[in-house]
Amino acid sequence: MTTSPQATDDARSWRGGRVRWARLFRQFGTLIGFIVIVAFFSWQKPDTFMNVRNWVNITQQVSILGVVAATMTIVMVLNDFDLSVGTMASMVGIVAGTLLRDGYMLGVALGLGLLVGAGGGLLNGVLVSYIRISPFVATLGTLTMFNGLALYISGGTTIFGRAIPTALSDFGRGGIYLGIVDGQRITLPYLTIITLVVLIVVWIVLEQTVFGRRLYAIGGNMEAARLGGVRVRMLRLMAFVISGMGAAIAGLMLVSRLASANPTQGDGLMLRAIAAVFLGMTMSEEGEPHVLATMLGVLILGVLANGLTQMQIDTYIQQILTGGIIVLAVTLSSLSRR
Repeated sequence: MTTSPQATDDARSWRGGRVRWARLFRQFGTLIGFIVIVAFFSWQKPDTFMNVRNWVNITQQVSILGVVAATMTIVMVLNDFDLSVGTMASMVGIVAGTLLRDGYMLGVALGLGLLVGAGGGLLNGVLVSYIRISPFVATLGTLTMFNGLALYISGGTTIFGRAIPTALSDFGRGGIYLGIVDGQRITLPYLTIITLVVLIVVWIVLEQTVFGRRLYAIGGNMEAARLGGVRVRMLRLMAFVISGMGAAIAGLMLVSRLASANPTQGDGLMLRAIAAVFLGMTMSEEGEPHVLATMLGVLILGVLANGLTQMQIDTYIQQILTGGIIVLAVTLSSLSRR
């Protein structure tokens, strides 16, 4: 029995249409989900959710996560992970807080905190790229080390009060005055500005430089990149150093915003940063991380937390939803790669 040419063409057209729709859903499904979430909370809380002041507050709430997720994107471009960013942020905050408590100048404390983050990233990079330990195992080990160091340096206590300079805490809560909107004073938070600067820098590095193209080449096929003359080990090392610097900036931002340093205040950053990157990866046809897409993932998590808080939903439910988003994002990313 033979099939007519018309029937064959119809079948091909149907399959082609289905593939196109599947591709469009895979590429824009995350954006559609974000719009649906915003529409839902706007419907539930029309007076408090969809206004300028709340959206400015959301940018401040996600600013610290945004810095970690942006620099984490650089590592995940290589198909690596950095599980230590949360505890590294806590350790850097404790180091800076301890130095401030002991009378060191603010600039010295912040500078040494950044150096500690770069050193932690360097350690991760050496373990992964030169000693060739699995990124998961290596950064899981340093995660535990940094957590122990933060607890040891602080003695398990929170550093607060006069130890934190007023200038630092005022910075974390201040911003640039933009004007009056709907009778409310609107300021652009300094922490949001820091995140925007980091975002722009990471976007330029990944999308507009040879360094970024080589990182994507390594992530696509490490052996082919090596045979093509790319210095794979050095670039992987540099990616982890950048991730460590991002965690350090986030740790100092936490100290500034909370006016305190706690050895566990960075807990949760790592999982949410990875979730944001995976959410962004679902928007790429090749399933590759891109920092602007990562920022959409950060906004989804931030809007979800903000809206659920306004609806007075328990924080445990928020954790369940965040975990579900991580699973969904990884699943969609895996399907996209296939």
